[in-house]
Amino acid sequence: MCSMSFSLYVHIPYCQAKCPYCDFNSYAASTWPEDDYTRALIREIERRSAEAPFSGQRLRTVFFGGGTPSLFAPDSIGKILDAADRRFGIESGAEITLEANPGTVGPAKLAGFRATGINRISFGAQSFNAATLRFLGRIHSAEETRAAARMAHRAGFERINLDLIFAVPGQTLAAVRNDIAEAAALEPDHLSAYNLTFEEGTAFFAEMKRGRITPAGSDEQAAMYSFVREEIPRRGYKMYEISNYARPGCEARHNLTYWRAQSYVGVGAGAHSFALGHEGYGRRWWNHRAPGVYIKAALGEGIAEAGAEEIDAATGASEFIFLNLRLRDGFATADFHARFGVEFDTRFGATAARLFEGGLLERSAEKVRLTERGLELADSVFAEFL
Repeated sequence: MCSMSFSLYVHIPYCQAKCPYCDFNSYAASTWPEDDYTRALIREIERRSAEAPFSGQRLRTVFFGGGTPSLFAPDSIGKILDAADRRFGIESGAEITLEANPGTVGPAKLAGFRATGINRISFGAQSFNAATLRFLGRIHSAEETRAAARMAHRAGFERINLDLIFAVPGQTLAAVRNDIAEAAALEPDHLSAYNLTFEEGTAFFAEMKRGRITPAGSDEQAAMYSFVREEIPRRGYKMYEISNYARPGCEARHNLTYWRAQSYVGVGAGAHSFALGHEGYGRRWWNHRAPGVYIKAALGEGIAEAGAEEIDAATGASEFIFLNLRLRDGFATADFHARFGVEFDTRFGATAARLFEGGLLERSAEKVRLTERGLELADSVFAEFL
């Protein structure tokens, strides 16, 4: 079941500072090889557009992530988008998102991004509390976030997302409420709220292992997550995914590609790609992580793959379940059957029965989704389908 359109992810790995909680493929740098990296991205796009499985398909979404893509000049972003449109074709009305740190943009830069075709911008606000921002290693202030959002509105961005982080050690519910209120007051059409996690390989993880940071307790985290799930919708943003909330019709279409287990191609250092084949089969591959290695490979051959794996029907079915269960509406069992040629209850009946009986899953109108309790124990539910 192959779609005739797909999504493009463009990874720009450079940052002014590496946040201590971040496990993304990003690198703190005072300068970066913008021209060479841009040329490498364009070369990879050209190569991918000439080969299966994406040749002849058009782009329905483009997402510039990182790192901090807003460090690049609008001219560089424009060259990449022009190459994508020339080689693949960008559908009319496509969602084109760029991630930005609030302190890295001004009126001219935002206007430049808008002129290139970027129509959605995502700011890493994280918090409006100065102490929380310092703890998280953020180099912007709350006022810079407010200014960036206002400038984005004036630059013509109707689609604006703000990222927030909660369950920060020492954070109170009152502080979380204030962060949500501050964010909503800036009138974005989308909010993301992430529970702070301590991922292996991050500075925070090392500090936790040394006993220098104590994460919020599991009961405290659950209480905060419950509060967030009530407070953000109360302000007009419907919860549509575990960590994401939007005004009606303003869901992040690019991220829905991932959660619906649809095809996407990633270009850039460490970027991942997934091509859906027939009856749930597919292929996943990933690029070299080191920017220098990536640039050399992409400029040379147009391909910078570091590894790949074939996805069989059994693995594809498991991934379809736990990705779609991230969505608040879950998935239709008819969609599962259409993709894999087998009924959901035939493939996962025993597993699902335990989760239905345990109050972690529920079924309505032939859709399966997490319950409120299931949302709090989502990782445990997902593990049951592996």
